[in-house]
Amino acid sequence: MTAIVAATAVAALAVAATFAFLQIARLNRELEARVAELAAANAELEAFSYSVSHDLRGPLRAIDGFAQILEEQHRAQLDEQGRHYLARVRAGSARMGHLIDDLLSLARVSRAEMHRADVDLGAIVREIVDELRRRDPARSVETSVAEPLHAHGDGRLLRAALENLVGNAWKFTGKSAAARIGFGLERRDGRDCFFVRDNGAGFDMAYAHKLFAPFQRLHPQAEFEGTGIGLATVHRIVTRHGGRLWAEASPGQGATFYFTLG
Repeated sequence: MTAIVAATAVAALAVAATFAFLQIARLNRELEARVAELAAANAELEAFSYSVSHDLRGPLRAIDGFAQILEEQHRAQLDEQGRHYLARVRAGSARMGHLIDDLLSLARVSRAEMHRADVDLGAIVREIVDELRRRDPARSVETSVAEPLHAHGDGRLLRAALENLVGNAWKFTGKSAAARIGFGLERRDGRDCFFVRDNGAGFDMAYAHKLFAPFQRLHPQAEFEGTGIGLATVHRIVTRHGGRLWAEASPGQGATFYFTLG
């Protein structure tokens, strides 16, 4: 009887092992199929990026070029309204060019190979602030950057994320009487979180779910320029580092963007 029970148990184990092997083989095939689909999608994305870069820039250059000729050679024949329309054509083509650049940047950060190393985020933020001051010397902005603030990640991608976050803080404090921007580290929910904080325009948290989707804007274009791609780029970069990105804000009281890096 004992031998029969043992044989039955062995047979059951053999059946279970065979079933498990078949399941693993099936999962491996599905994984290989998903990997192939992802590779194909990435190839299509790259082809689309090249197409956008080359096929759309040509017509845009033509529009802007002919508009410039009209402006320079036939300005006297245009009334004030005509010159206004012409300026809007050129501004629209320039905005489309910026949008193309931002879309290509978003595509690049999605597929760029990661090279992780120790990165001084505080030093990067100070460099970004210095560059913003050189571009806009008339602005008076109080900045505070905690140091040293090190992280482990891809320095090029993290710089791109911080350029967007600090650049947004600079932009949205443009109408603040005493603009302030800060970068530091806080302990939130048991985790170290980096943050970029400003006392600018802020936003209604009821619309926070739209922040990181491409082309979503919480302020009118006439009030603050932008393409709606920057925060989507930051979100992709933080996600690729295994981290999380979120924001806290209030209209007219500024905003704080927090992120972790895995």
